[in-house]
Amino acid sequence: MQNRGMKKWRPFATMPEQYKGLQEVIKKQSEIPQPFLTEDQMEQINFTLIEALHTHKKVYLTYYKHRQCITETGVIQFVDSLGGLFVFIDEGCKQTNKMRLSELIDVRFME
Repeated sequence: MQNRGMKKWRPFATMPEQYKGLQEVIKKQSEIPQPFLTEDQMEQINFTLIEALHTHKKVYLTYYKHRQCITETGVIQFVDSLGGLFVFIDEGCKQTNKMRLSELIDVRFME
């Protein structure tokens, strides 16, 4: 009898593909649309950024990136209102981050 290319049974061969697909479904469920800020909210954020820049106080920064809201703590190093950018030093990683003001959702002083 001739072997017709019989394949060996591999019960877990599709697991990596299923895991990847499941991770994408979970990621999509956590995605949110970018929050809309009023003029008053944007003005308050700008005032808080400037005050944090001059006082060197640590702040909570909440920003929108990759369809998610992310909150980090850090110190504001530079604000360019006209250029729409600011720079902060991440407290955890001690890393300098440049970000667009348009991505910023909220800024609050740490108590």
